[in-house]
Amino acid sequence: MPISEEILLNVTPQETRVAIVENGALQEVCIERQRSRGIVGNIYKGKVNRVLPGMEAAFVDIGLEKAGFLHVSDIDIGNDGNGEAENGNRPLINELLREGQTLLVQVVKDPMGTKGARLTTSISVPSRYLVYMPNSTMVGISVKIEDEDERERLKSLLEACREENRTGGCIIRTAAEGVDEAELKRDIAFLSKLWASLLEFAESAKPGNMVHEDLPLSIRTLRDMVSGDTSAVKVDSRETYQKMTSFATRYIPDLPSRIEHYPGERPLFDLYNIDDELHRALARQVSLKSGGYLIIDQTEAMTTIDINTGAFVGHQNLEETIFKTNMEASQAIARQLRLRNLGGIIIIDFIDMEHEDHKRQVLKSLEKYLDKDHAKTQVCEVSPLGLVEMTRKRTRESLEHVLCEPCKTCHGRGSIKTTETVCYEIFREILREARIYDEAQQLLVMANQDVVERLLDEEAASLAELETFIKIPVKLQVEAHLSQESYDVVPV
Repeated sequence: MPISEEILLNVTPQETRVAIVENGALQEVCIERQRSRGIVGNIYKGKVNRVLPGMEAAFVDIGLEKAGFLHVSDIDIGNDGNGEAENGNRPLINELLREGQTLLVQVVKDPMGTKGARLTTSISVPSRYLVYMPNSTMVGISVKIEDEDERERLKSLLEACREENRTGGCIIRTAAEGVDEAELKRDIAFLSKLWASLLEFAESAKPGNMVHEDLPLSIRTLRDMVSGDTSAVKVDSRETYQKMTSFATRYIPDLPSRIEHYPGERPLFDLYNIDDELHRALARQVSLKSGGYLIIDQTEAMTTIDINTGAFVGHQNLEETIFKTNMEASQAIARQLRLRNLGGIIIIDFIDMEHEDHKRQVLKSLEKYLDKDHAKTQVCEVSPLGLVEMTRKRTRESLEHVLCEPCKTCHGRGSIKTTETVCYEIFREILREARIYDEAQQLLVMANQDVVERLLDEEAASLAELETFIKIPVKLQVEAHLSQESYDVVPV
């Protein structure tokens, strides 16, 4: 089935939301808020705060609340654009950096949780068709361009353009497939001028200053997300529409005709049920059309995905039922990873399959649907325990972390103590207080409404027995602001 892709932009003064819809189904969402814009791609003049030989890394001040993290493997020391020297040996961190040293660094991963931004000195500046690497001589071509003749053509064009402009290394992006020499030359000339002006500004910049800021999300969408399958880019802000059209006219001449301004009274995202899909993308359980379902648990260490047959009983035998559920799940998982922007280590627990051929088909199906993902993924074979281990490159916070915060009651655990457990804790606290304040006239218990009701009902006999034992009356008081786990016992 051919892919029909639409990109929708909902723009307000507070935030910009981008939704990629394929054949009517939401596949990916990007959200950029004005108060907390992502910094991936930004270039800073940094100052080395600390060098940690034990971690082979350094902390670099780039003017943010938390210092950035620079690993030795992300320090560009040779012509290949990475942390390996030409002889294949990697030098030690304290041989490359010293405290107080200034250097240009680029953010490759946003600050997340308690961690600062991940940095690199292998700086790259992207355009529509190329990624320019001024400190490298490497020439590369996107693996998604599969035609060998086209790869050779693009490589020859790029080599000629680089010699003419005397530029650094370049990687040809997927969008360059089919473009002519003039367009590549224009991109290289633009990137060369941008890098020259960037270096000039960096000379006078103070440590901690930003030297180059990546484009806003609306423009990055045109640069990075539009593909040959994109039939329309719809935006509900006239001002943003004009900026996008102006950018496309200058840098992507074939694109302006596909950019549309949506003036309708009904919100653009409502037309495609985007907000409903976002609400479902925050749920732990994902239903499959067959009746099966996924359970997705996201933690700081990793994300786990469990597949269950649920109400699906199949029409043949158990093995076929399991196989069909797993095949359907493979497509749903690839979509959920993009939609929720889940990154890092991901463990998938497919339902156990007996036939090796079924395992191979499910894995192949998963890889096929992951091919559409903009983020880099790596999938391992099915383990002896029936698990599939994979990684997905994480550059920004997941959808859940952008839209939600940990529950103030359970602090992100996803569960709270029962009223019965809390009542027994209160009994133990009453005993402790009675021993400390043995001359107290009365003990006051302040707790949540549900806890107090249980103390007056199911635990009333136990409370009366405790009062007799400590020979001090206990008074109960409801405090509406307290959570179910919180309470206080004080002498009065």
